[in-house]
This record gives sequence, C-alpha cells and structure tokens, in this order.
Amino acid sequence: MPLMAELSRLNPPELGKAAGYSNGVLCPPGARLLMIAGQIAWDSEHRLVGGDDFVAQFEQAMKNVLAVVKAAGGGPEHLAELTMFVTDKQVYLKYTRELGKVWRTLCGTHYPAIALVEARGLLEPGAMIEIRGIAAVNGASGT
Repeated sequence: MPLMAELSRLNPPELGKAAGYSNGVLCPPGARLLMIAGQIAWDSEHRLVGGDDFVAQFEQAMKNVLAVVKAAGGGPEHLAELTMFVTDKQVYLKYTRELGKVWRTLCGTHYPAIALVEARGLLEPGAMIEIRGIAAVNGASGT
C-alpha cells in the first residue's frame, strides 16, 4: 500500500546545500513509523558478505535495511532517517563516489536524514558498517 503523502525533505538555506542526505525529513500525518534495527552485511544464513570490501558491505547492509522496509509495505522512498556506524571514517570517505552509485541504484535520488558515526568496533567480527533507520510507511505490517 503506498504512503498517503510523500515525506517532506527539509533543507533550510541557512544550512547550505545538502549533498547525499537531507537535513530533516517530515513524516506525513497518518504514516506509521518503522524502527529498523542495525543491519550489517549479513546474508540470510548470517554469513558476512563482502569480506574486506567496504562498498560490498555497504550494499548488503542497505539491501537488508530495504528488506525490512519492504516487509512493512514500503520502499526506499519511505526511509526517513538512517544512522550509519562505520569502523573507519576514512574508508567511508575514500569510497564516497562508489557508495553514491550503490545508493542511487538501490534508492534513487531519495535522501533521508543521515548521520555517520565512527565506532571503535561492531558486534560482528569483520563488519565495517552497520545501518539502522526509521521509515514512514502506510502499509500493513509484513513478516
């Protein structure tokens, strides 16, 4: 079931141009908020995908986030907020262009409010990124 109204991106001019994120996202009345647990680059068997490839881990983690959103009846356009935890901020910055390509393939040009946090480590050994989020959907909950 589609969202009643689109999420409104808020990017006040006094904050400058937002690139690859939105400064704020306003959920429409009647939307149901979906809290998405931190997702790493696990496959369905809980095997880490991508090895030491940061971009591959990002792609799988985002696919996992989107699977949760889909189970609730939504799509990438329903993502309101993401927090990305990375073990090395410099690695994230090194691959910004490649990450952008993966993002546009999975989510198009919809940019939720995004925060990046460098963490000393993540729960799963070898995980380089974990993504949690909030989506605003209007569908019946899935599985």
